[in-house]
Amino acid sequence: MPIVCRSLHRERAHGHWASVDWTIEHSLPASLLNPEARSTTDLGVRHRFWLVPTSCQSFHRLYAARVRALEDYRSEFPILEHTTYLINHSLAAMPRRAEERLAEYAGTWRERGIRAWGEGWWTMPMTVGDQVGRIVGAPAGTTVMHQNVAIAEAVVLSCYLPPDPARNRIVYERGNFPSVRYLYQAQPQLEVVVCRSDGEIVEAIDERTLLVPISHVLFKTGEIQDVGPIVRRAHEVGAHVILDCYQSAGIVPVDVTRLAVDFAVGGSVKWLCGGPGNGWLYVRPDLAERLEPTFTGWQAHEAPFGFEETMRYASGAARFLTGTPNVPGHYAATAGYDLIEEVGVERIRANSLRQTQLLLDLADDAGFEVRSPRSDDRRGGTVTVHVPDFPAVHRELTEREILCDFRPDAGIRLGPHYFTSDDELRFAIAQIGEIVETGAHERHLGVVAQH
Repeated sequence: MPIVCRSLHRERAHGHWASVDWTIEHSLPASLLNPEARSTTDLGVRHRFWLVPTSCQSFHRLYAARVRALEDYRSEFPILEHTTYLINHSLAAMPRRAEERLAEYAGTWRERGIRAWGEGWWTMPMTVGDQVGRIVGAPAGTTVMHQNVAIAEAVVLSCYLPPDPARNRIVYERGNFPSVRYLYQAQPQLEVVVCRSDGEIVEAIDERTLLVPISHVLFKTGEIQDVGPIVRRAHEVGAHVILDCYQSAGIVPVDVTRLAVDFAVGGSVKWLCGGPGNGWLYVRPDLAERLEPTFTGWQAHEAPFGFEETMRYASGAARFLTGTPNVPGHYAATAGYDLIEEVGVERIRANSLRQTQLLLDLADDAGFEVRSPRSDDRRGGTVTVHVPDFPAVHRELTEREILCDFRPDAGIRLGPHYFTSDDELRFAIAQIGEIVETGAHERHLGVVAQH
């Protein structure tokens, strides 16, 4: 029985409302439809369901994800036409539609000029932030966009400076990404405690602890951290947890509300396929209403275009914004977010576990050392393979259009995504083996990482 759905949506950047109809020829569960907003015509022949915007978008994404094979999404990523792209943990492949969105941005600037600010540009850090929020389990109005994670965490830290000397400890893990570590190390009034594991973090948290910035997934090894005990211990002593989801959002299911973290940060260049300049910050709703960042700017003001001489903080997560937003970056990012929402992180995760297990098996068969977790509950989206002279091996792989990367003291990182084929994984491991066996990498000895 065909179902016709009509949704109202706001055109990006212009702020106008339009309607879209599509007909679905397959039966779908009534649970996907909104029973409070439907009417029936031509009973027994055709049903028309009038859905609220969010419901219809969710309905369409659920339907599309069910009928579209994952490998079919390869057509959405142009670079897959000429490379073996296994570096989605660092800079994910660009969605084809990102180019269209950037052209839309340019067209809006060209045709609408200054009016674009009032037609969607100004609020993009909030509206795009809400889309990221849906992916990571955050309520609407609790997630905003920033340039990068370092800035997002600096804004959070500014809420607690200068610290109480009796509560000035920062407890984090050695495996955190260095950019975050540098931020806290640069504050002379803070005492930084560096731990070797997530279990050691729990033991180090005490009444002197102010903030606990942790990674959901470690960047070198792809190891998932046990967040729950850290959050519970931090809250027992009045400390706050900042969860870095850069290596999990878009590949490992994240629910910041269920995890009860105080803050969460991340970016979009990796698994979210959103490109650079799209960091994001989630703030727990009750904290967002009472904290006052001192690293701030005019977009955090309650009435920014009143140009008042003193700060009046906006409500909610908007008070954690700074200056003028990165409009073109936000346009580009939504192309990747749309696809992640369409496919669904649960489906992406299931495929990732299967493919990373395939990588583990292939590496074992080749006799390579693996420096990533083997258990499903601890393995993120990346498999790190250690071979002799791995920086030089990586360079040879790059020259063969097999794109991946390496990290010191770890090895070659391979990060398949939902559009990666199994044959590409077999090819990549076979090429590593051939390079090592023939010594083809020796001409690159001494190279250093460039990305």
